[in-house]
Amino acid sequence: MGPRGWGLTLSCGVLLILALGPVLGRRTPGQQEQEQQEQGVTKEPPQLDSDDRDEEEHGRHSPGRGPDPAPSSCFRCCDPPTPMFQAIPAPQINITILKGEKGDRGDRGLQGKYGKTGSVGARGHIGPKGQKGSVGAPGDRCKSHYAAFSVGRKKPLHSNDYYQTVVFDTEFVNLYGHFNMFTGKFYCYVPGVYFFSLNVHTWNQKETYLHIMKNDVEAVILYAQVSDRSIMQSQSLMLELREQDEVWVRLFKGERENAIFSDEFDTYITFSGYLVKPAAEP
Repeated sequence: MGPRGWGLTLSCGVLLILALGPVLGRRTPGQQEQEQQEQGVTKEPPQLDSDDRDEEEHGRHSPGRGPDPAPSSCFRCCDPPTPMFQAIPAPQINITILKGEKGDRGDRGLQGKYGKTGSVGARGHIGPKGQKGSVGAPGDRCKSHYAAFSVGRKKPLHSNDYYQTVVFDTEFVNLYGHFNMFTGKFYCYVPGVYFFSLNVHTWNQKETYLHIMKNDVEAVILYAQVSDRSIMQSQSLMLELREQDEVWVRLFKGERENAIFSDEFDTYITFSGYLVKPAAEP
């Protein structure tokens, strides 16, 4: 073994002695008392003060006091358990004394996000009719109002057991389309005073009986008795119309032989009308 090996062995021995020294030197209490007796050393009781001695003497010679009896470990099962500690009631605080006065109202917070759109509810009841509104401002007096028409018929027409509306098939003038060619009626869109004229051709040996109608009321009649000759017959009038009034021609029902004449080559039947004075003008 070299010098280095001897050094490591010596170091290990020293460390082993240091580790086992406290264990080997520990003694038991019996060994310590035996050593003290061998050495002749007696242990003296601890010295008491004068007050402690008086209390000890008084307790020793006092006839009324004795050792406290040991608490009984037996108890009946019906006895209530001994409380471990006394319950202390919680203190009661009068909140009305601590309550302060009402503070000022705070500022309004920010508006939150809109929620989801709900389903459409049922339709409510119809409310009462509102009051009539005030009259609007007058229109521009410089604005011009026009209304005019002139139509014709190339087919003859005989009476039946019911009244017939005379429908026209030829359009000469129909300003703004106020005359309806399908219904044979003029509709008033510009209130005012109008002039109307009706021209027909009678039929030989037949009566001619027509009315110029305002809405559902006979305004004037065009009539020609039975004759051996056919002639031109006319009727004209002026009417004051309101908006949505209707003017048209009606053939009387067939109590007698009633007819108006025309052919495919010439126009014998005409109906015309135009606005004379609008109601908006002063």
